[in-house]
Amino acid sequence: MATTGTVYLVGAGPGDPDLLTLRAARLVERARLIVHDGLVDPAILALAPASARRISVAKSRARHTLPQESINALLVREALAGRDVVRLKGGDPLVFGRGGEEAEACRAAGVPVEIVPGISAANGAAAAAQIALTHRDASSVVSFVAGQCKGLSEQDWAGLAGKGRTLVIYMGVKTAPQIAEKLMADGLAPDMPLAVIENACRPQMRVLRGPLAALPDLVEREAVNSPALIVIGEVTARADAVVAALVETAA
Repeated sequence: MATTGTVYLVGAGPGDPDLLTLRAARLVERARLIVHDGLVDPAILALAPASARRISVAKSRARHTLPQESINALLVREALAGRDVVRLKGGDPLVFGRGGEEAEACRAAGVPVEIVPGISAANGAAAAAQIALTHRDASSVVSFVAGQCKGLSEQDWAGLAGKGRTLVIYMGVKTAPQIAEKLMADGLAPDMPLAVIENACRPQMRVLRGPLAALPDLVEREAVNSPALIVIGEVTARADAVVAALVETAA
């Protein structure tokens, strides 16, 4: 009878292979089977042996290669067949990565799981843009929300952003108009500064700046595509002047 394999839920970080943890890099370099998301940079996949089997389970707003339940079943099936599985996820597995669901499915099937944290998309993007998510003079609270959550208009976002607070929105490109409308309806000032960080930690990274009221026009005019994060708060206006001169600045 085959020994049950282990599922490693590995955070691949925000894109740059240099930002992998040592544990993550070592697992990828010795992997025989990798199940990866679409946001995992090809340079990270290239670290794996040429003989490693690679399975893409890329998701997009309009298309899922596999539904989440099927991904869970795939991980369990491969592990029960005696294979170790490196499950690579962009950012951190437990921050909007559905790592919790996959770990629960594995544990329920008696499959050993190890979770390897990664630099989250928010941390990586903020660092690359030199935006401090917290600042003694500007922000002591940080909130992370999903911009594609169901019932967006019914969410109560009052207090998530404003003076002394930073709001980081994942997956908010397609719903930028609703996000701006919702935040202003919940009391956030239309002139609150924000930054849209596209392709963070990659050579093609862009940082676009503007006020909250201009967010929908900014996203449309600049043809912003995922992966992108929206950071809202006074901290976005404090980015180093040298960095600000090197990025695209929205009027």
